[in-house]
Amino acid sequence: MIIDQLSKYLALFRFSPGESLPLIPDIFHLTLVMNTGIAFGFFHKNPEILLVLISLSIVFLFFYAPRLAEQGWGARMAMGLILGGAVGNWIDRLRVHAVIDFLDFRVWPVFNLADTAISVGVGLYLFKIIFDKSGASPKGPACGGNGNSL
Repeated sequence: MIIDQLSKYLALFRFSPGESLPLIPDIFHLTLVMNTGIAFGFFHKNPEILLVLISLSIVFLFFYAPRLAEQGWGARMAMGLILGGAVGNWIDRLRVHAVIDFLDFRVWPVFNLADTAISVGVGLYLFKIIFDKSGASPKGPACGGNGNSL
């Protein structure tokens, strides 16, 4: 979250909204975009309602996060990334009334490090849900013993 906020501060310091600096021309630019909506600019006409909904979502995530302790480190890491990214973008909304986006790969909407953390966290959690087979093997007395295989 600190790196996210520092990167956004530097983007605001260096660029005006809409200004772009090609680092790899036509592939990767730094372009300052002030996003009042959510992903891809959706719902940009109601930033006040979005702030309330996002605040409630963050409160929910804070209360839900401890339940992931029993799901292992992957679930905890995923929730940490999601929560950290959500808080980073929430701080932007409080501070400048928009999310500060600046990473521009030209084939995708402009985004930031908090968005990246959220996306990686969701992907990690989905991967864990789909491929984690730790609950697939029977354990306990109902299986005829202590759960150890012969």
